[in-house]
Amino acid sequence: MGDEDPHADPDFAHLSPRDAEIAVFIDHLEDGHAMSQKAIAEAHPRYGQQAVRTSTGRLVHAGHLRWIREHLTIEGNSMRWVTRTYWSRMPRPVEWWANFARERDGRDVTEHYQSGLARIEENGPADEAHEEPAQEAEPAEPVDAEPAAPEPGTAYQTLAELRSADARMPLSDADCHSLESLVTEWLSRGATPHDVTKALTDGLPSSVTNPGGFARKRLENKMPPMKPKRAKVRQKAAGRRARVDRVIMICGMCEADERTVELVNGLCRECLALCEAEGPMPVYSFVPDTFLPAPRDGGLPGADEVVDVTARVEELRRAAGVGRWK
Repeated sequence: MGDEDPHADPDFAHLSPRDAEIAVFIDHLEDGHAMSQKAIAEAHPRYGQQAVRTSTGRLVHAGHLRWIREHLTIEGNSMRWVTRTYWSRMPRPVEWWANFARERDGRDVTEHYQSGLARIEENGPADEAHEEPAQEAEPAEPVDAEPAAPEPGTAYQTLAELRSADARMPLSDADCHSLESLVTEWLSRGATPHDVTKALTDGLPSSVTNPGGFARKRLENKMPPMKPKRAKVRQKAAGRRARVDRVIMICGMCEADERTVELVNGLCRECLALCEAEGPMPVYSFVPDTFLPAPRDGGLPGADEVVDVTARVEELRRAAGVGRWK
């Protein structure tokens, strides 16, 4: 959350051993890291996807984690639904998270918006005010002829025509489909079909025993560099102004949103039951700022003072001639 002390393992002493270990792992991730259960399980050395899924749900319930779906309006009237995860080393009560979500609404997030940083949902939750009634589809007329096969793309066609350019490079249909993505990348970097053909046929040995493998090696080794112009365009696109204009809290396990289900400490009832079935849920008592009421409220004198207990203990130990703890 950006307002916390540096991480330390004791911060998660109220959690079970597995939940605490996954909490420490998440706490050390950089901002922007993928937070799906699958991504964490792939990076974690000990736990699989199901264990991570349950533990992250328990961390949500404990107040460390929230999933929030944000609707962004990006410069140029482009719109996106983005699901973000927010992590707090300190457990936060439900009211704190609710206020945090409300404060996200209307935020300018230009500095934090990067296409591809978070999972982008092109077709997010429908806006009820703009829903149109569904129209009944007319019955389709029977068609006797089989649908025409799609026309091969430029990359596939370039590979298929290699045998005409040089008989030593007869690629099969499977070879063409396998290599198509590499040729597509060549073309996206400014190469022409002629450039590809030339790269694959220049200086061939007297015989080629494996044309598909030979072509793959040349396409990978001779891949042209990225066009500088494209890089500048991407950089500019990443800097477009973006603003949050709608915020929806969602379940931290199944992503059902608060408009359709009741969320209890960040989890829907069904996911909460799954977490509870594994064992007692993590409990953390949120300590108020003041333990006792202030004198003006009828409490003891000095009850509203903040005392540095550590400093006080050290002072007493020095006075008693006791050395510091090792």
